[in-house]
Amino acid sequence: MAGGALRELLTATRRSSALAVWGRAAALAFFSLWGLKLSAQPIEAASQSFMHYVNLPMHEAGHIIFSPLGSFMQVLGGTLMQLLMPLVALAALLLQNRDAFGASLAGWWLGENFIDAAPYIGDARAGQLLLLGGVTGRQAPGFHDWSNILGGLGWLEYDRILAYASFWLGAALMLASTAWGGYVLYLHFRELRECP
Repeated sequence: MAGGALRELLTATRRSSALAVWGRAAALAFFSLWGLKLSAQPIEAASQSFMHYVNLPMHEAGHIIFSPLGSFMQVLGGTLMQLLMPLVALAALLLQNRDAFGASLAGWWLGENFIDAAPYIGDARAGQLLLLGGVTGRQAPGFHDWSNILGGLGWLEYDRILAYASFWLGAALMLASTAWGGYVLYLHFRELRECP
């Protein structure tokens, strides 16, 4: 894709009313502040966010959807589905709807999912996190997704490093996405000034 076409896609907007643009500005401010709050908290607190309960059904559905691909993919499928859903939303908003601002919020959601996964990854060895079945990984060996994933790969000793990598990648994605949304909003406001 040529540079100009990519730029056009990443800044795609439809003419909007002033009220809609100001509404988007309020939404961006909200998500920016929420992203800062999520990024400033300890990793362990990420699973206490409201968004954790939004992501959880997708995570659990991922285990079922990826189960035909074998046991490793069934276990990985939970977190993988959590990450795929925001990517699908981003692609649909950008490619089908030509809504770069909406896509930027989907990018924020993708980043939030990396932050949401971090406590689970970091708990792989300790097994102290309360899981959906009401037990911890220590109480139910073989029940903790990331203990199984990292153990199967021989990477269990890297659980904390991978958790921090997921957390900071998520924070960076949220920051980049809000900057992208801010630029698209700038274009909206500029269009409003030029075409009253």
